[in-house]
Amino acid sequence: MLDQIKIVLVNTTHSGNIGAAARAMKNMGVTQLVLVDPIAEIDGDAIVRASGASEILDSCITVASLDEAVADCGLVIGTSARGRHIPWPLCSPRECADKAKTAVANHNRVALVFGRESRGLTNEELHKCNAHVHIPTNPDFSSLNIAAAVQVLCYEMRLASLEEETVTSSNTWGVEWDYELAKHDDMERFFDHLKQSLVDIDFLDPNTPKQLMTRLRRMFQRTALDTMEVSMMRGILAAVQRKATIANDSAIKQQTDTQTDKQKKG
Repeated sequence: MLDQIKIVLVNTTHSGNIGAAARAMKNMGVTQLVLVDPIAEIDGDAIVRASGASEILDSCITVASLDEAVADCGLVIGTSARGRHIPWPLCSPRECADKAKTAVANHNRVALVFGRESRGLTNEELHKCNAHVHIPTNPDFSSLNIAAAVQVLCYEMRLASLEEETVTSSNTWGVEWDYELAKHDDMERFFDHLKQSLVDIDFLDPNTPKQLMTRLRRMFQRTALDTMEVSMMRGILAAVQRKATIANDSAIKQQTDTQTDKQKKG
């Protein structure tokens, strides 16, 4: 299980935190570290703070965007320390580990995403996650160092991996599932297709989108579509777009014919 868990750090500003996160990961047997557009570099401070986990720093991957970091993951869970205007599925660290174990048992990679030291993840970044995880800290002193947060979640991942009972898809759906969960990049292409389709049929005004796409994104992220379901949905959207194009062309032709008839009569 642990080799399918990916720790993603976004815009980390202190190199020591990167090293400390690597140490926390190695303590719990998690080895995949991805840095998204880091402000800090892996320097001597990071190596010292890693304290023997330098191989995780050596093998870590640096990417430019969160989309790139989680593109191959079927389950993306973002850490969140505060409530949001539009609520998203929220789980505890223990529940997060259960979700991860089920996802891995069904041949999916899992990303645990951690935000900036000063302000965490943006709303846009959190909207790319299937669920959010909240560590229930002391409300009188809730600020948690990023490496400490990584330690908590990696600990829960390790506990889940050590359980004797193997979690299968039957725990979630009652039967053995036939297709794996759609990966993040497939879902992002689906959301782009959905948005364009809604614009094409005049259901979504791109100038005044309000919260429509955010709520639709939340709905589909919550349902955890598999690869076949995403393919079917995109086929439906393509058919809707074709119908919309035909209807639009017909309306234009009718308008043109009407104008031509008026000109002839005039």
